[in-house]
Amino acid sequence: MITRPATFRLRFLKIWRQKTPPRTYATLTGEPSPQTWPHQSQFGNIHDDQVARLAARPLHPLALADLIRHGRPPLSTEALFSSANFTLSLLPIRLAHRIQALRNLPFIVVSNPHIAQIYSNYVHSLSTLLPYQERRISNLEDEIQFTEVMADLVQTHSNTIPTLARGFLECRRYISPGDVTRFLDEHLRARIGTRLIAEQHIALHLSSKPHNGGVSTPQHHDQSSYTGVIDTALRPAEIIRHCEAFVGEICELKYGVRPTLVINGQSDARMTHVPTHLEYIITELLKNAFRATVESGKEREPIEVTIAAPPEVPEAASQATDSTHLPSIPGVTIRIRDRGGGISPEVLPHIWAYSFTTFADEDVMATGNNGGGGGGGNGNVDALNAISGAGGDSSSLAGLGYGLPLGRAYAEHFGGGVQVQSLWGWGTDVYLKLRGLGKSG
Repeated sequence: MITRPATFRLRFLKIWRQKTPPRTYATLTGEPSPQTWPHQSQFGNIHDDQVARLAARPLHPLALADLIRHGRPPLSTEALFSSANFTLSLLPIRLAHRIQALRNLPFIVVSNPHIAQIYSNYVHSLSTLLPYQERRISNLEDEIQFTEVMADLVQTHSNTIPTLARGFLECRRYISPGDVTRFLDEHLRARIGTRLIAEQHIALHLSSKPHNGGVSTPQHHDQSSYTGVIDTALRPAEIIRHCEAFVGEICELKYGVRPTLVINGQSDARMTHVPTHLEYIITELLKNAFRATVESGKEREPIEVTIAAPPEVPEAASQATDSTHLPSIPGVTIRIRDRGGGISPEVLPHIWAYSFTTFADEDVMATGNNGGGGGGGNGNVDALNAISGAGGDSSSLAGLGYGLPLGRAYAEHFGGGVQVQSLWGWGTDVYLKLRGLGKSG
C-alpha cells in the first residue's frame, strides 16, 4: 500500500472542507455550485484555460504507421527532430483528456490519496510538456532535454493502473461498478497509446544518438527488424513459445504439472506489432487456459494454438511494401483452444468487467495487508483486485478471466480484438485478432 506524507493528506482534507462536491451541494440546497480544481502541486503548475483548451482538441487516431514513419534507426538529426515534434503534438492533448476525465469523477473519489496521486502525476507531466509547446524542437540540446522529459513521464506513470485500482477499491461505496469499468477501460486504452508514443521516441533517440558525434554503425541496425519498440517482422509463434515457457513454470510450481501446447497453422507468419503488447495478451490468455485445463483434470489434453494469416492481396502487399518497407502481413488471427470445461453461464457475462462487488471490507483489507498471493483465501478475486495487487501478482494463476479486459484493450488499440467462445462442460476457444497497421481510437 502506498503511504502518503501527512502534508499530502492535510492538503486534500483542506480542499475537501473548502470545496463542496456539486452533486452533494445540489442535493442539499437545490442550487448548482461551480467546482474549481487545484493545479498547483509539488511538481508543477497549470491553469484551467490551458487544460480546457487542450482537452477540447480531438485525439489523433494513433496508427503503427505513424510511429514508424520517421524511418529505421539510426535516424538522421532531422528525422529525430521530426519524431520529437510529432510526439509533442500528441501527448499534451492526451494528458489533458485524462485530467479532464479524472475531474469528471465524483469529488470524493478524486480525494482518495491513490487517485489524487494519479491526478497530481498527470498535472506534473502536462506541466513539464507545456514549455515545449511554445516552440519547435530544432536543436540537439532541446531534443535531449525533451527525451529526458519523456523518460520522466514513463517512470511517473509506470504504476498508474494498480494505483487507480486500489483507489477505486477504497471508494467503491461512492461509485458504481459500471462507472469504474468504463473509466478504467477508457483510461487503460489511453495510457497504452500515451506510453507507446513516449517509449517509441525514447527508443529512437537511444538507437540513433546523433548528439554523440554522428550516427551509429548502420550494419547493426540493418540486421534488426525493430523500429524503436516496434518489431516490423514479429513472429507470433515465437512470442507464444516464450509465454508458454513462463506460464508453464508458474503452473508447474502451483500444481506440480503443466499441460502441453501445440502450435499449428501458419507458424512462420510475420507481422508488424509491439512485442510487449502481444506478450501481455498471450500470457493472460494462456494463464486462463493452463489453469482451467489442470483444474478440470485434463492436463494430458494439449492446448491447441492456431495461427491464421489472411490471404495475401497483391495490390495491398505491394502498397505496404512501397510505403512502409515492411515485408510482413497486415495481421493475424490466433485461436487458443483448451479442454478445461468452459466458462460457466453465470461467469461468462462478467468476464469483461473490472468488477469488485464480491469483496467485503475485511476481505479487501486482508488481501491488501497480505500483499497478495495466488489462490489462497477468498476465491472471488476479481479483475480490480488482481490489477491493484490486492488479490495476486503477475505470477499468479488465480482469478479466472481477470486478464481478459486488459488483454482486450491491448488488442483493440490497433484495431484488433478478443472473442471468447465457451462450450460449458467441454472447453473454451479464444480468438485473438491482431492488425499490424491498424489505427487506434
